[in-house]
Amino acid sequence: MILSYRELMIFLSSILILVNAGEGQECTTIIKNMEYSCFGRNLTHIPSSIPLTVTSLDFSFNFLNSLHKCVFPVLFNLQVLDLTRCHIEHIENDTFYNVKNLTKLILTGNPIAYFGPGCLNSLHNLQRLVLVDVGLASLQLQMNNLTKLRELRVGTNGIQSVSLPPFMSSFKDFSLLDLHANNISIIKTDHTVVLRKIGRNMTLILSRNPLLHIEPGAFQDVFLRELDIRSAFVSLNAQNSCLNALTGLSVDKLFMGSYRMQWKIQVSDPNYLDALCSVNFNEIYLVQKEFSDSEMNLFHCMINATKITLKVGYIKRMEHVRFHRLKELYLGHTLLSVVPDISHIPSLEKLVVKNIVPMSFFGIGIGVSDSLLQYVDFSGNLLILKDCCYQFFPSAPNIRFLNLSQNSEISMVNNPFSGLEKLEVLDLHRTKLVIVFYFTFLRGLKNLKYLDISYTSITVTKYMIFQDLQNLTVLKMAGISFSGDILRYFLQNITNLEVLDLSHCGIGEISRTSFTGTQKLRHLYLSKNKLMVLDFLAQPELKQLTSIYIDKNSISSIPLHVLQKFPANLSELDLSSNPFDCSCSQTDIILWIIQNQNILKQSENIFCKTLSPSSDFRAVDFDIDSCVQKKRLTIVVSVCIVSLVVVLSGLAYKFQFYLQYFFILLRGYRSTGQQECSYDAFVIFSSYDEVWVMNELMENLENGVPPIHLCLHMRDFQPGKSIASNIIDEGIMGSRKVIVVVSQHFIDSAWCRFEFELAQSRFMMERNANIIIVILEDVEETKTKKVFGLHKHLKKNTYLKWSRDPLSNMRFWIRLRRAIINQ
Repeated sequence: MILSYRELMIFLSSILILVNAGEGQECTTIIKNMEYSCFGRNLTHIPSSIPLTVTSLDFSFNFLNSLHKCVFPVLFNLQVLDLTRCHIEHIENDTFYNVKNLTKLILTGNPIAYFGPGCLNSLHNLQRLVLVDVGLASLQLQMNNLTKLRELRVGTNGIQSVSLPPFMSSFKDFSLLDLHANNISIIKTDHTVVLRKIGRNMTLILSRNPLLHIEPGAFQDVFLRELDIRSAFVSLNAQNSCLNALTGLSVDKLFMGSYRMQWKIQVSDPNYLDALCSVNFNEIYLVQKEFSDSEMNLFHCMINATKITLKVGYIKRMEHVRFHRLKELYLGHTLLSVVPDISHIPSLEKLVVKNIVPMSFFGIGIGVSDSLLQYVDFSGNLLILKDCCYQFFPSAPNIRFLNLSQNSEISMVNNPFSGLEKLEVLDLHRTKLVIVFYFTFLRGLKNLKYLDISYTSITVTKYMIFQDLQNLTVLKMAGISFSGDILRYFLQNITNLEVLDLSHCGIGEISRTSFTGTQKLRHLYLSKNKLMVLDFLAQPELKQLTSIYIDKNSISSIPLHVLQKFPANLSELDLSSNPFDCSCSQTDIILWIIQNQNILKQSENIFCKTLSPSSDFRAVDFDIDSCVQKKRLTIVVSVCIVSLVVVLSGLAYKFQFYLQYFFILLRGYRSTGQQECSYDAFVIFSSYDEVWVMNELMENLENGVPPIHLCLHMRDFQPGKSIASNIIDEGIMGSRKVIVVVSQHFIDSAWCRFEFELAQSRFMMERNANIIIVILEDVEETKTKKVFGLHKHLKKNTYLKWSRDPLSNMRFWIRLRRAIINQ
């Protein structure tokens, strides 16, 4: 067998681990997706037992002190090396020679006092270099060969200048320079020469630096993808002067303001952000920690922005600024008491207003007949809306996303979403809904794909409220109530549904017809209900389910036939916090739980509550073997008893005639000499030979001279008596002789054999051989032995053989008549 290179490397690595087993004990050998961890093992050297095939090595929080030449074993596949806080002070030349294919190197938190001039020379493929908190004083590092470098993270050092080495201007893929929390206070024009050459795909992070002065023109003709200057100025005055000096800078996304954890600052000038007008940006992310006693103007320098995010703000009113290109407006955690009027922003496509104080809403004031607004999120504002919702969104037919969740109360009248037919997402969860006309609640929303009305205090009384939602894929109704048996029908029109949440709805039973038409359902949430049976999960309509949550219900057992019909694609099932019956009668479900822990969520919380309501005994710990032994013993005993009964019953059935005859013998019988026989002969024959008996035997004997009276069970047995009693009393005991018509059918007939044995019993007890054998057709000698006594009887006594030859036939009847008449 020929091994591939990868297989050979894995094989050699395994041998190396075994050979160095003693040394390998120093390191936690965790190989998962080719990742190897030696995290926090207090190691003072790099173990040679590291597998050759690893792609990621976490060696953080150890004690290396210094990295000498070729300190690492040969690891050609290693791409990520983490040496965070390993107390490294010296890095010599060619340290990383044996790991030259690294794409990410992390040296965070090491007190590096010496970088060898050629320590990074071999890392030609390095893309991310992290030197956070290593004591750097400058960006002038010897990294000429790192031409593929994309990210350089050097935050929390003592760097005083943003000036990059000149050779980095040729780094075509370089896109991120993280200088946060350094000691940069002045930025001059000659400091940004390389930044100007790198291009517009650059992200520059200068947050938490004590910026005091930026030379005018320092960022002239500099194009940045992102600029982060949060908490980057020593004062508001420094901020104003530095922002004014950014004239000529073009940035796609600007992050500024203070961090959330910082204290708010009172300002006297409400126009303190006017210096922003000097910066050309598309998007701005602002955390405002400044407040003023007078009305503040934040937005008039943002008129050209396409996206504004005010994460924290102390504004009380949205100023009336005519934005030119604004598409997205996010206002979070402000002092606004009224949802702002956006009639002056015709270009707006997305509006998000989230507050921590109650707000009023008088409509968004769209001033054009065909607004571009598509996304509206007013969640968490404690709004109280009357007669919602279309009158609050006049001339806004393009709204596709509407979130009014986590508010106080919304009342809805007839056709509340008229004019909003393009809605695809409607979220109303945890807002009290007062609905006047349930039938028209969701009328016309044929494009709706996502609906959340969880915990809205409503009761579904008519299933027809969902009649227009043919395109709905996600329906969340947790915490609501259902009237009567409405649950049986309300899903019948929602044929594209993929996610259904009916948690905490007080559901005690789900009909098997409830999911008719939901063949696409993949996720079903039924937590915190009162379900006791899960038979509905065996329905073919639910075969596409991949996740089912039925935790916190009243399920004590699940029948085996239901378990066997669970969806084949099921990957997540939550049965936790149900009162399962852990007994030997429920071993099927317990064994299923043990064998399917890979798909069970919180399997450790599946307890045997029937042992005790407060029991914390886990179902997976139940001893099934003891049940198996008990079950085997019970089965063996049961089988023995049943077998005995079956055997006795079979014997009684098989020998029922003999038993009856035995009881007759016990009560005595009249011998032939003591009674007057009613018939000259009783004929024993197979029903298949009935034609011959009727047409030949009866015709020649009963119509002959003198007539011979024959007893045939088909005509002479008394009604009301059992067959056995008739055979004995009327046939054998009531006839002087017995004629046995032997044929193949006679041999195969159990009744014929039984009659013949009874006849033998009588005549043996009377010591009188009054049995006449008539051979109707030749039978093999071996087959005559199947009938008890027949073969012996044929040997010792004469018999008559029927023949179709006329002469032989005449002699046959003469001899038969003579045998019957003679005593």
